[in-house]
Amino acid sequence: MRREQTKKVYVKDIPIGGSNNVVIQTMTTTKTKNIEETISQINTLATAGSAIVRLAILDIEDANAIKEIKNRVNVPLVADIHFDYRLALICADNGIDKIRINPGNIGNKDRIKLVVDKCLEKAIPIRIGINGGSLEKHITQKYGVTSKGMLESAKYHVKLLEELNFTNIIISLKSSDIYKTVEAYRMASREFNYPLHLGITEAGTLFSGTIKSSIGLGILLYEGIGDTIRVSLSTDPIEEIKVAKELLSSLGLYKKPKIISCPTCGRIQYNMFDLVNKVEAYLEKIDSNITVAVMGCAVNGPGEAKAADIGIAGGKKEGLIFVGGKIKRKVKENEMYDELIKEINIYIKKDVS
Repeated sequence: MRREQTKKVYVKDIPIGGSNNVVIQTMTTTKTKNIEETISQINTLATAGSAIVRLAILDIEDANAIKEIKNRVNVPLVADIHFDYRLALICADNGIDKIRINPGNIGNKDRIKLVVDKCLEKAIPIRIGINGGSLEKHITQKYGVTSKGMLESAKYHVKLLEELNFTNIIISLKSSDIYKTVEAYRMASREFNYPLHLGITEAGTLFSGTIKSSIGLGILLYEGIGDTIRVSLSTDPIEEIKVAKELLSSLGLYKKPKIISCPTCGRIQYNMFDLVNKVEAYLEKIDSNITVAVMGCAVNGPGEAKAADIGIAGGKKEGLIFVGGKIKRKVKENEMYDELIKEINIYIKKDVS
């Protein structure tokens, strides 16, 4: 898939932009000052596949906690700063890997210069986080809460940072409105060479937010726009990572197992739901590009099973297992899961070797 070529920016040892993979990130839900809980969640999120983790910095206690947290995790950390520029300075001194500021509420030019100077000193990148819900007053008076207004806000603050000799920049232009978000990122992609952090802000619950994010971010990624991604959901951030992985995988931008399963109907004659759920759970633990098909009947089942690396086409209390496009054997319903897993493991061992 074609990707827009942007400037490469490093967050610790993670490159964002250029020809690098789209980087998945998420945000903790703990109070950052609760150090043990925060460290535990960071490590869990990193294990689940988040290459970068962002932390909310509400006060000095949160900012001071960064030093110990940094000493006990390996994943790069981002400090999310609003209103108080001094918190950014403390986080930078305590070893944070990236600063996210919202220009609409961080303060005047003098305060932004202090943050920029500190980030120059420490070689820390800054994400300019434009949000449709918190645009500056002079922007909304002229443009309203629009895609154009979001772009103008980004242009203003990029220019400000560039005038301060700072170009280690990542940009986001988020809105809860899909249309505004997509158009803002399209314009930004034409305007800037800086890497773009994609997201639909306040997207919603696991169900509605997944759909909303998949539409908006899917459009942009399909057009080659975007260098890093956070799927914002009102749920456990583990789910954000899962959705991001699946979205990227569907577009060929992330390596993970793929599962194909039929939409189901009255022709199914075995317990397909249980089987596909168990197989999907197993595949979540595997690092492979394997495609597995779990199909319900003889209409599309054999064709889809043949096209997958490993597949099963169900019949009446039994099914045919396909490997590499050929029928391997017939199995009874109570053998389906174990036999599929056996073939999956054989395939993965061959793929690695």
